[in-house]
Amino acid sequence: MSAHSSPAGQPPWQGPACLGWKRDLEGAVFHLANCFLLLGFMGGSGVYGCFYLFGFLGTGYVCCLMWGWFDACGLDIILWSFLLAVACVLQLAHLAYRLRKNTLPEEFDVLYKTLCLPLQVPLQVYKEIVRCCEERVLTLATEQTYAVEGETPINRLSLLLSGRVRVSQDGQFLHYIFPYQFMDSPEWESLRPSEEGVFQVTLTAETPCSYISWPRKSLHLLLTKERYTCQLFSALLGYDISEKLYALNDKLFAKFGLRFDIRLPSLYHVLGPAAADAGPEAEKAPGEPRARGAPPPAPPPAPPPRAGARPDSGLLGEDSASLVLEDFEEVSGSESFMDYRSDGEYMR
Repeated sequence: MSAHSSPAGQPPWQGPACLGWKRDLEGAVFHLANCFLLLGFMGGSGVYGCFYLFGFLGTGYVCCLMWGWFDACGLDIILWSFLLAVACVLQLAHLAYRLRKNTLPEEFDVLYKTLCLPLQVPLQVYKEIVRCCEERVLTLATEQTYAVEGETPINRLSLLLSGRVRVSQDGQFLHYIFPYQFMDSPEWESLRPSEEGVFQVTLTAETPCSYISWPRKSLHLLLTKERYTCQLFSALLGYDISEKLYALNDKLFAKFGLRFDIRLPSLYHVLGPAAADAGPEAEKAPGEPRARGAPPPAPPPAPPPRAGARPDSGLLGEDSASLVLEDFEEVSGSESFMDYRSDGEYMR
């Protein structure tokens, strides 16, 4: 056996002895291939990270193929480089197909980033929700009605994407619906899946609007099947209804100019006059002197208004778009909000 060849009993950690070192370096293509491979292995995660990784690796293996063909003249180098380059190209084609398949229309992509991405909703769950509405975007022209009071059946749930919708009842303005708010969330929550009903308000587009709509039966079937989607819609609808309640509360005024908070325990008791607090003092004769420091007797309550009658809006200082709240009758044993200086005192 030659002294320069590796013996059979040589330990594995000792490399075989080289017959001779090449004096010349490899060509530029070999070094270029290794540079591309180095850049490729520095790629990150995710879809675009994989694009970066396999793009540079494929280019590096193509350079190895050229080096094996022109400089090394080794069939094994050519075959392995060709196979690895083809594997990288196939990976890139698969990633491009997945990216194209996962692409959503512009309106649904903006909706996902605005409404669902802050809640960390998985994209696959969102696609099932979009598939339930058939990926259709509907439109409303200016002054076109979405629902008519007492006529339109409650058979869908809609979400406004753009524009502004006016909500009214008996010709009286209630509130607006703005983009990325549900158009009929109170109606949706008011009925069970097996019940039927009609709208109690009229919804009219004030500007050109676009919206998406889920059929009632299809959406109920999806919510029954997917628990996560059911919890997501429950949270979104609850938040939307609370926003509508606060929009109504902003328009709630009493005759004496106070704005009440719907978070108070009972608005019925808040608006009651303080007649019951007078007690025996109110039963004294009109000519009998009142003790010093005693509060004056409460005036007699006004007669209840006729059904359907509204006070003069000019007297109350309200515009036509404001809700008028009549004084409620006193409940025996209750206290009046007017006896307290703030909401905090009333709550205590």
